[in-house]
Amino acid sequence: MVDENFLQLERELGLLLRRAQASSTALSRRVHPDLEPSAYVLLGHIVATPGVRASDLATFIGVGRGTISRQLSRLSALGLISRRPDPEDFRGQLLDLTEEGHKRFESAQQARRAYLHSALASWSTEDVDALAAQLARLNDDLAEVRRAEEPTD
Repeated sequence: MVDENFLQLERELGLLLRRAQASSTALSRRVHPDLEPSAYVLLGHIVATPGVRASDLATFIGVGRGTISRQLSRLSALGLISRRPDPEDFRGQLLDLTEEGHKRFESAQQARRAYLHSALASWSTEDVDALAAQLARLNDDLAEVRRAEEPTD
């Protein structure tokens, strides 16, 4: 027997993810015409945690080190991020946005906020807060399940 509530949740999440993908493509192009949509999230995490290690960024996003290395190389080539050696680990790198990266990211972020304000104009502040809290809870729980499913060495 299929749980109707989980079937509906799956449908709604699927639609949200498809719309988010389309939105991410447009948003990433606002940052830089050559930016891949998946890189926007990387920039956002670097802004939120200046000096983040590349390996920690890979773990946060849930991708391998090779994937993150390729994406960071592209961001660096576009002039959006800078790298510096990690003083605590000579193999590691600490990441920051360049001045140009900050400028472009902030512009895209303002456009995204304006879009959300417009889309949720009829929502109360409490409803927006509740949605944000539930999405944070969902993200935390999904990350926990993913960590539990990862093979241990």
